[in-house]
Amino acid sequence: MANRHLSRSIALQTLFEWDFREYPDKEINDISTRIAEEFAPGQDDGDFINYLLDMVTKKRKIIDEVITKAAPEWPLEKINSVDRNILRLGLAELLFGDYKEVPPKVALNESIELGKTYGGESSSRFINGVLGAVYKEIGEPGKEQKSKRQMKHEDVDPDKLPIEVKAGAVVYTFHNGKIYIAMVHDVFGYWTLSKGGVKEGETPEEAAIRELKKETDLDIEITQKLGESEYIASHPQKGKIRKQLIIFLAKSSFTKVTLHSESGGLDDAKWFPIEEVVDLKMYDDVTKYIAQSIEIISQ
Repeated sequence: MANRHLSRSIALQTLFEWDFREYPDKEINDISTRIAEEFAPGQDDGDFINYLLDMVTKKRKIIDEVITKAAPEWPLEKINSVDRNILRLGLAELLFGDYKEVPPKVALNESIELGKTYGGESSSRFINGVLGAVYKEIGEPGKEQKSKRQMKHEDVDPDKLPIEVKAGAVVYTFHNGKIYIAMVHDVFGYWTLSKGGVKEGETPEEAAIRELKKETDLDIEITQKLGESEYIASHPQKGKIRKQLIIFLAKSSFTKVTLHSESGGLDDAKWFPIEEVVDLKMYDDVTKYIAQSIEIISQ
């Protein structure tokens, strides 16, 4: 484990120099070799270092989009270079790493420790907030999501936290005798449901209708409520917040799904016949709502 921590430190120093001097990606392994020879002579974990750097450079576009989504108040270029590259390193392991080799919680804790060692006074809190939000967003792999009752026994009282309400919908249609479901694809690599924040004075139904139109250009008709869920997330600036998600079942005509250019965090949208939906990579709660919807529609 000590060697892995040292390897991440070398990878971070490499990324910092690569980013600061704007070196081309092809030079990154030469930089890491030089840094390892200077600061960690005899270090024998070069394969792991190259593995980390390869993930960051190959997936940088997606990783940077995730940072932008998780910390919208902080444009990427405004985040200092150390924190920016700790986030890149942590997200590479969290989103694309081998969980059997490095559990997600280990990747999170290692990134926080890098922030304490190499970052500024608030770096570790900022990194914890961003990575924690992403970890929660992808379903907390390797850990069961805690209920509100369980959270009451921790160091936070959910009833005293600010609430953020979002609404979305499972949208279906009939075409050529088949049932189709409209899905959107996020930068985390999952097919999911279109959803957005409920504005002041707006009902969740109105928010779902507005958000679907904004993100996919679909006109929908709400037919019923499917359910709702709640969890506590860490925001990089606001701290802990309660997130409530309300999901409806809605129908639409079979028109083209057009992903709006301002749909942050999304990169694709399309209709799927229900027999193909089951093979998609989806979050557990989305899978639950899709299964529930198909049962209702089939009846």
